[in-house]
Amino acid sequence: MSATASDSATGLTSDEARRRLAASGTNAVQDVVQHPINRALKKLWAPVPWMLEAAILLQLALGEYVEASAIAFLLVFNAGLGFFQEGRAQAILEALKSRLPLNASARRDGVWKALSAAELVQGDVVKLSLGSVVPADVRLIDGSVLVDQSMLTGESVPIEAGPDFETYAGALIRRGEAVAAIVATGARTKFGRSAELIRTAHVESTEQKAIFRVVRNLALFNGGVTILLIVYAVHLAMPFAQIAPLALVAVLASIPVALPAMFTLAATVGARAVARRGVLPTRLSALDEAAGMDVLCADKTGTLTRNELAVTACHALPGFDEAQILAMATLASSDGGADPLDAAIRAASHPADVARWKLVTFTPFDPTRKMSEAAAIDAEGKPMRIVKGAFAVVAAIAGSSPPAAAMVEELQAKGFRVLVVAVGSEEKLRIAGVIALSDPPREDSAALIAQLKGLGVRTVMVTGDAPMTARVVADAVGITGAICGTVPLPRDIRAEEFGVFAGVLPEDKYALVQAFQRGGHVVGMCGDGANDAPALRQAQMGIAVFTATDVAKSAAGIVLTEPGLGGIVTAVQEGRTTFQRILTYTFRSIVHKIVQVLFLLAGLVISGTAVLTPLLMVLMMVAGDFFALSSATDNVRASSHPNVWRIGNLTIAGIILGVCDLVFCIASLVVGRFVLALERDTLRTLTVITLVYSGQAIFYVSRERRHLWSSRPGSWLIASSILDITLFSTLATQGILMAPLPATIVACVAGAAIVLAFCLDTVKVMLFRRLAIA
Repeated sequence: MSATASDSATGLTSDEARRRLAASGTNAVQDVVQHPINRALKKLWAPVPWMLEAAILLQLALGEYVEASAIAFLLVFNAGLGFFQEGRAQAILEALKSRLPLNASARRDGVWKALSAAELVQGDVVKLSLGSVVPADVRLIDGSVLVDQSMLTGESVPIEAGPDFETYAGALIRRGEAVAAIVATGARTKFGRSAELIRTAHVESTEQKAIFRVVRNLALFNGGVTILLIVYAVHLAMPFAQIAPLALVAVLASIPVALPAMFTLAATVGARAVARRGVLPTRLSALDEAAGMDVLCADKTGTLTRNELAVTACHALPGFDEAQILAMATLASSDGGADPLDAAIRAASHPADVARWKLVTFTPFDPTRKMSEAAAIDAEGKPMRIVKGAFAVVAAIAGSSPPAAAMVEELQAKGFRVLVVAVGSEEKLRIAGVIALSDPPREDSAALIAQLKGLGVRTVMVTGDAPMTARVVADAVGITGAICGTVPLPRDIRAEEFGVFAGVLPEDKYALVQAFQRGGHVVGMCGDGANDAPALRQAQMGIAVFTATDVAKSAAGIVLTEPGLGGIVTAVQEGRTTFQRILTYTFRSIVHKIVQVLFLLAGLVISGTAVLTPLLMVLMMVAGDFFALSSATDNVRASSHPNVWRIGNLTIAGIILGVCDLVFCIASLVVGRFVLALERDTLRTLTVITLVYSGQAIFYVSRERRHLWSSRPGSWLIASSILDITLFSTLATQGILMAPLPATIVACVAGAAIVLAFCLDTVKVMLFRRLAIA
């Protein structure tokens, strides 16, 4: 129950306030703190950790403690990399809380008291004065204020507010004083609902989906092969003591152990690159999302525009010129006050023109009269009266002017804020001219939108401003498409239907992002205020501009640390570079894991025994998979279109290339078994060398979407290849951890792997073209 006129003089009693406080709770944003232990445990509850944990349990059951320790290290390593990149929700809510005032002046028991904002309840009567922050959602009872509520509504111009006007928690009082009744507190305010939206906003990242699908596909394919492997081992009447290690090796061979680490490492490299160019990622997955972003929802105020009023046009009636109109308007404007209209007019006028008149008295803007005025003396010593205000108010004093009325109507139709200037003697005034003001677009906005369009990203404007105002800015920056002014927005709305969404509130922005995501889009949301925070949090790539509030920066995935919007293009381009590096590693993992498991089955059929031991498998996992992380710094070509994870197509291509590679591996094993007559342990060494060298061939084939010689590999990648080859060649020829193998055989396998690389490359180019992998 809100305050009424009858109780506004006394406010609530202390007893009634305590009763309402107990019933409705404090006027505060809900805290949601996730314990660090819970966050850490979540990193161990995902597809790749599950497979590693299963492998650890198998190794412990078999008494292989060294191998179990190695896999446990990999598990902890992956979890540790991701642990420190999460936990943003609490920071967002803390930033939201900081916007609420600590204290407020409220009338209790008929007396004005300074109370903590958290103690306020619905029905309390509060005083709003210059510089104060509105403590809750209120309805004005008495007085008049200039209220800036852009942080919630996105309106670029403060609003003159009088009795019965409702404003929101967090709004700033720029001028005047008023008494208001609280109509909603805490989570029930529009501000609180924004906080709740941020707390609950969640979208599964493209990275999470990609890892899950890769692991799922590998588990399905390799799981089937592993079952065949065990069935065949049972058919051969192998003892359980040999089947269990064989099954363990198959499980280890199926795990893309370093895949999560690769996503993190590649994103870290990309984050360092964009940080040098004025872009700060607040979560590493944002760069991966930037690669696939195909729709950018850009807030108007402070994002596409400068969030400051400026004189857009000045039209003088006969007998006056534009310089005179601006000079006279400046005399009737406050100097150094908080009124943005007056500041814009003063900035547009020339001091020399203003100096032609001598100011005698200035009467500031009166919310009741809706105008300001000045008394001045012109260059000839003649006294004059200057009035500045809304057309209807000035026309009532100076008389109507059809030319001025036409100018006002035309400018207002274009979405401009219009003021009229009248001048004359104390008894007789006449309208001298019209001034139009607006929040002008940033200088780089149009170029940014054109660049994004060239990169395949569609930009739509999302604003709380009126449709006509939004249309003017949209036309200026090159955003095309119809205007949607329907609130609330339809659930099934599509990004292709409109170019501008006007008159929207935080809930609408949040819902719009969700609607686009349901339509299959990867959505970027660009904004600067608390009103944008829920949508920034929900979008795959939330972007806070340089002038953004702490709330917006905390909610966003990336923060632009320099003025201008060029950082968005930087993030998209670097995101696509990062995507290509991750794609290389992912495809290499798919092919290599498929080959390893199939080779185990083929080796069992050819030799009648396991061709790899758990120790050798763990050794290849630790060395091979982590050396391959060097692709995080590889030289790659960014795509000119949004990148999409086609895991199904990648898996198909991986199986086909894997089968081709398998032919090479089987041929090597057949030669070793039947031509060279190698014994079991030496045959296992040959298996390791064959997998290592063929893995290098796959690595270099995977890194290019075109032919492997189309670009030079990165220096770290080349160095890691040399280390990998040198390590395993030395172990094999020296008989360390495995039976020794003659250097001539090792050299022959290396030479054959080079030929294999060019054969696989030919197949890959055809497959990538056919399956649209780019």
